[in-house]
Amino acid sequence: MRPNPLITLWPTLLLALAASSLAARAQDNELSAGELRLRPEVGLTVPGASTAPPVAAPTAPAVTATGPRTAPSESVQTGLPAPVLAALRRAQVPADAMSALVLPVAGNQTERVRFRADQPINPASVMKLVTTYAAMDLLGPDFTWSTRFLTDGVVDKGTLRGNLYIKGGGDPKLVLERIQAAFQALQDKGVVVVLGDMVLDNSAFDLPPRDPGAFDGEALRPYNASPDALLVNFKSVVLKFFPDPAAGVARVVSEPPMAGLAIDATLPLARGAGCGDWRGAIGARFDDVNAIRFTGRYPQGCGDKEWPVAYQDPASYAARALEGLWRNSGGALTGKVRMGQTPAQVRLLHEARSLPLSDIIADVNQWSNNVMAQQVFLTLGQLAPARVDTMTVPRRPLTLERQGRLERSREVLARWWKTTFGIRHSTPVMENGSGLSRVERITPDALADLLRHAARHPKGATFVQSLSVAGVKGTAARIGRSSDSLAHGNAWLKTGTLRDVTGIAGYVNAGNGARYVVVGFINHPNAVAARPALDTLVEWTASLPD
Repeated sequence: MRPNPLITLWPTLLLALAASSLAARAQDNELSAGELRLRPEVGLTVPGASTAPPVAAPTAPAVTATGPRTAPSESVQTGLPAPVLAALRRAQVPADAMSALVLPVAGNQTERVRFRADQPINPASVMKLVTTYAAMDLLGPDFTWSTRFLTDGVVDKGTLRGNLYIKGGGDPKLVLERIQAAFQALQDKGVVVVLGDMVLDNSAFDLPPRDPGAFDGEALRPYNASPDALLVNFKSVVLKFFPDPAAGVARVVSEPPMAGLAIDATLPLARGAGCGDWRGAIGARFDDVNAIRFTGRYPQGCGDKEWPVAYQDPASYAARALEGLWRNSGGALTGKVRMGQTPAQVRLLHEARSLPLSDIIADVNQWSNNVMAQQVFLTLGQLAPARVDTMTVPRRPLTLERQGRLERSREVLARWWKTTFGIRHSTPVMENGSGLSRVERITPDALADLLRHAARHPKGATFVQSLSVAGVKGTAARIGRSSDSLAHGNAWLKTGTLRDVTGIAGYVNAGNGARYVVVGFINHPNAVAARPALDTLVEWTASLPD
């Protein structure tokens, strides 16, 4: 019978993996079409709309391995395993485009593969491992964000005589259900009519204007979402289509209700059993910030469909969505909804706490949610760098002392990296912490050290259970799907793909009873076609014999 190292390494992980996972909306920049897997209670990520230049890329030096390393044992596979090489040949990708490491979590066992492991590579979404592990170590898995509802007025018989301020704290998952719950709590406290303005305060993050299409020209793709201290439902509109053959139309329902946004309620049906490119067939128009129109027909054979789309004016999304949700919940507003800062002389009406960080990083790592990763990264920048205390050393009280800025987040992460890993590796080159970048760099060696360190962490089980599971859930569910796969349910992984980049990193339980760290990357114009080589590396590791 095959031994299971989980029994001895992380007993609590078995319980966590047996429990039902939090619903999550899938987003992975490795999905070229920008598709999202729809799950309850989670919004969608969509891009911002500014036409200003993007944030300048960092100019940190290239990552290199600087510390001495023990010479590999003679049993180390200094080249790539034969099945991996075969997969690369099928994809017409040369071996020197790949880098790989397979080494035991326990430091007293033999490395199995070491190939170009000291070469800095673009890790794509695998870089989320650095952001999420640093956050877990610095903030703790129970850390939460706060969205505060405040006023400069008084509440009298169901009426707020003054302004209602909504101050965002960077919550990565402020989705519709949680906003509706907060509005209900306000109304239960007597705030039904607001005789003033609803003022939205996102000043907790200081971010320059950003062109969402600057990365790849796909401004409306979900993976290009922009972070925001008041990130309302990921700035998305979900269009739901329901064919009504008797009436000859498809009925359209949208969420959330958007103030001042007209959406066609129906569009003609195209008869027939096929579905095909239904999104192209409906002829959606998004060129008017006050309307979404359809000029085509909906294929009847598609049945019910949902389409998450980026609202065409993300800068006004929060105002439109919050006003629509407030009025839809039975609230009234005599003033307008506007952006602004919260004055000093206000009192708290209600505080909505986020899900804990442990749940947030599970969404980030299992579904590769870029904007959530960037929200976490920006939160790290709110820590004072001189007070970077980890979970493994005595901690001072945790306080967020400044505005979140990308350059501040890079500063904090660099200090944390040097504190945690010393001079063994240069600090990873970080841009936004999500891997949605052409400049982010890390070596497989450095990433493997991070994974080994996480395995020994007091909260290591929390980090591991945030990863996707081969053949079971998350972006790694495509790996090890067959019933005879040894990787199925035995590999905890983070995947990543961009144009010219594909990668994978995590933990694999092998047939010999050992648990291995596996890191593999391909940087090549044909990288995506070579992704089976990485899957093969995982399977090869899982099959290591006694």
